[in-house]
Amino acid sequence: MAYRSVIERQRMPSGLVALALGGFGIGLTEFLIAGLLPQVASSFAVSEAAVGWLISGYALSVAIGAIALTAATARLPRKAVLVGLVALFVVGNLLSALAPSYPVMLLGRIVAALCHGSFFGIGSLVARSLVAPEKKSRAVAVMFGGLTLANVLGVPFGALVGERWGWRAAFWAVTAIGVLALAGIAALVPDGAGETPPTTVMGRSDSTPADGLRAQFRAFRSWQVWLTLTATALSYGGMFGAFSYIAYTFTEVGGFSSSDVAWLLMVYGVGLVVGNLVGGRAADRDRDRALVLALLGLAVTLTVFGLLAGSATASVILVFLMGLFGFASVPGMITRVTDFAHGAALAASANVSASNIGNALGAWLGGLAITAGLGYTAPLYVGAGIVLISVVVMAVAARQAESPARQTEHYA
Repeated sequence: MAYRSVIERQRMPSGLVALALGGFGIGLTEFLIAGLLPQVASSFAVSEAAVGWLISGYALSVAIGAIALTAATARLPRKAVLVGLVALFVVGNLLSALAPSYPVMLLGRIVAALCHGSFFGIGSLVARSLVAPEKKSRAVAVMFGGLTLANVLGVPFGALVGERWGWRAAFWAVTAIGVLALAGIAALVPDGAGETPPTTVMGRSDSTPADGLRAQFRAFRSWQVWLTLTATALSYGGMFGAFSYIAYTFTEVGGFSSSDVAWLLMVYGVGLVVGNLVGGRAADRDRDRALVLALLGLAVTLTVFGLLAGSATASVILVFLMGLFGFASVPGMITRVTDFAHGAALAASANVSASNIGNALGAWLGGLAITAGLGYTAPLYVGAGIVLISVVVMAVAARQAESPARQTEHYA
């Protein structure tokens, strides 16, 4: 196949840049709305609670779309699916930019969100197929680099553009980014990239293409797939359970002003970018060890953060480490779940759904801790506890994993 020649290259191929740009645009769509909510609410004359559905409705649609769209497109070429997903993303943001009413705006958010999980799930399989096997986690990290960069720039980008040119301009900008990503993926991602040949599943020959829907669901028979999905949900739950209330920790415990929160969140975002790249490289060396260490580092960071939250200097350092360790496990988790799922795109997308479920669980438990009167450092300790469970799950998964020969058996 034409794409196999790409594997021989020493540099990361240009197709990864297009995938990263798509990830950047999708990430911007997710994050920028937080800085635009007051303007949108005023424009459509809706309450704060109603406009909040532009965030929560998006998250729910991500979880649903990740599974539904991946299953529905299981037999289609993965490059074509990615092009279609980015086209859906463009349509959704175009709806938001042109929305004459709040319901249309919400519909645009839902349409854009449906592509989110499937894009990162299927895109991760395409990304890793473009490089040599020993660079697969780094390739996934490059693709997710767009998402982490959007996390740093999303809220300030939305606020800046919205303040200067209005909230619709922000969605026009994201629509333009989507069009560029669409053209880039169509032109730079080789035909056939990410396709999976017949494989061996659970020790027996399987003549059904791994892209078939039946094979997609059969991948979930693997105990290792479920352990990895569980570890993903718990690690995200712990990090975002703490992150959801971090502004209160900064202002009520650390003594920062409300105006300081924006740059502190950017420090956290920089940690995400660094952690993503470092984690991808570490996972290519010794994936399970890197995952256990990253999760353990996150648990320790959250615990120490809870103890030292009253120190401004410590807070800056620890929020950076929180982002670093929090995202260092992401590339390895994705390549792990897809390896044990024998390249099933549904498993990769399920990993995105698991992270969103974990986000919701962590935020809920952190909120319960505050409501119980345990203070604004409580979510940090709750998060540390959740991540410690993830460490145990990952350690069990690593210990019970198949032999090295079976671990490296995959479609690439």
